[in-house]
Amino acid sequence: MVEEGAYWLAWTQISGIGPVLLRRLQQHFGTLATAWNATKVQLGEVEGFGFQTLEKVVQQRSRLHPEQLFTKHQQENSHFWTPADADYPRLLLETPIPPPILYYRGEVELQENLGQKPMVGIVGTRQPSEYGIRWTRQISTALAKNGFTVVSGMAEGIDTESHIAAMKAGGHTIAVLGTGVDVIYPHKNRDLYKQILTAGLVVSEYPTKTPPDRTHFPRRNRIIAGLSRAILVMEAPLKSGALITATYANEFGRDVYALPGRLDDHPSQGCLKLLSQGATFILKELDELLTMLGAIPQIDGVEASTPLEQLMPTLSPELQTVMDAIASDALPFDFIIQQTGMAAGSVSGALLQLELMGLISQLPGMRYQKS
Repeated sequence: MVEEGAYWLAWTQISGIGPVLLRRLQQHFGTLATAWNATKVQLGEVEGFGFQTLEKVVQQRSRLHPEQLFTKHQQENSHFWTPADADYPRLLLETPIPPPILYYRGEVELQENLGQKPMVGIVGTRQPSEYGIRWTRQISTALAKNGFTVVSGMAEGIDTESHIAAMKAGGHTIAVLGTGVDVIYPHKNRDLYKQILTAGLVVSEYPTKTPPDRTHFPRRNRIIAGLSRAILVMEAPLKSGALITATYANEFGRDVYALPGRLDDHPSQGCLKLLSQGATFILKELDELLTMLGAIPQIDGVEASTPLEQLMPTLSPELQTVMDAIASDALPFDFIIQQTGMAAGSVSGALLQLELMGLISQLPGMRYQKS
């Protein structure tokens, strides 16, 4: 029997099929194996599958053999996850557009993948000031020493400083690349890359030997945001990839923090813009920041006889709306969106929080039910 992961790979080989359409296929058919064997008429019922896309599917699908393709791909790319794998990062899977394939090299910590160890993204300009470097080092060090994993993009500047500081503090770090996991970019970070392989992880949605391309880096920013519980923007001008990451974070229901700077400092203009739009200030008291980042609701152990209403923690209005939409029977993700009228990113973030609180359970096929 061909594994579901093989169908995730096979669908990515058809031109015009990206993460968005794959997500819709999964939600519509339950599995991509079922979708692979669907008729042209059945595929036409999925939003986004117009005439041209359907023709490409019919023409290209007949030439692909998922099991053979998967075996060959494993030989060329020894380590990768698909959303069908239990080890696929949970937080990333909860986003509206998770990568169909996520390649990796280095040291995997399953607690990170399962969402049990908090990960925080740190991003910013490639040309930081001494002020930005100093605070990036201090915050990355504090996070690492307090059990957080630091996620960034291994670019020059803020990214580099955050990775190095986290590892020096004995912490784990994840670098999200815009190349294949075996391609070092920028080349001057070759020593940093080697260090991360021994004290962290490098991940990418691009297969081995993929060279850098300017279109890859904005796309990889969604992975940084998706992996992270929160995003910290240290220094960023108005036209910065860090702001793209912050935008994704907002869409995914993640918290965004920004380091304030002077009004006339060019590297601080993007941070000031984020703060004006509601981002949380990164202030001098790092204990307060650590407290906010670690403030994930928990349910203490209780006796079996405790009434249900006493077990329920006080939920925010957004979480309560999603909770009210979920029944004892499993409901698909898209149905919950319809019931709540909320954005997909907000629903995804709320579902993750409710699951971490033990109030709901996720079933195969992106279905959810009350625990």
